Amino acid sequence: MESKNSKTCISSSGWLENAKVCESPNFNERPESTEVDLIVIHSISLPPGEYGACYIDDLFTNSLDANIHPYFETIKDLHVSAHLLINRKGELTQYVSFLNRAWHAGQSCYEGRENCNDFSIGIELEGLEGNTFEAEQYESLAKTCIELMKYFPAINPQGICGHSDVAPGRKIDPGSGFDWEYFYKRLEALTDE
Repeated sequence: MESKNSKTCISSSGWLENAKVCESPNFNERPESTEVDLIVIHSISLPPGEYGACYIDDLFTNSLDANIHPYFETIKDLHVSAHLLINRKGELTQYVSFLNRAWHAGQSCYEGRENCNDFSIGIELEGLEGNTFEAEQYESLAKTCIELMKYFPAINPQGICGHSDVAPGRKIDPGSGFDWEYFYKRLEALTDE
């Protein structure tokens, strides 16, 4: 349930006011009375290891042209989404309202609860598992997580995890290149401001 007491830059309809909007059809309603209390961090690059093109938008809007790159042929039939993408410059694109269920975690379990899409927010960082991320991405991620914690009071810093934490053995993102210690330091510093 959205917090009514904290001022936030997320609209009452669940859209981040400072994000570019690129609406995905790949979402549905959360189960009734579901409390959002988890943020799942992912990493993505299309083609793998390449940055800056529009192909992530295309994937999440079911408009990826499989003829552009051989890798795209392997994912062309996926119907997936995240709530948010943070590109290498720290810029935000939102695909699904935070009030709805994006299709980001797949088969997943967190602290004994399955189907993490039901109760989580999915945030993609443009990057490749094992590679490092940019300072601008950490800054945008920390600021966004603070806004989400205001909007959804059940989320706390311990409720921020990687895709690898909810789908171990199946997923490894955001990967070893993601500096969790640095992220939590930025989150704490910005929370104290």
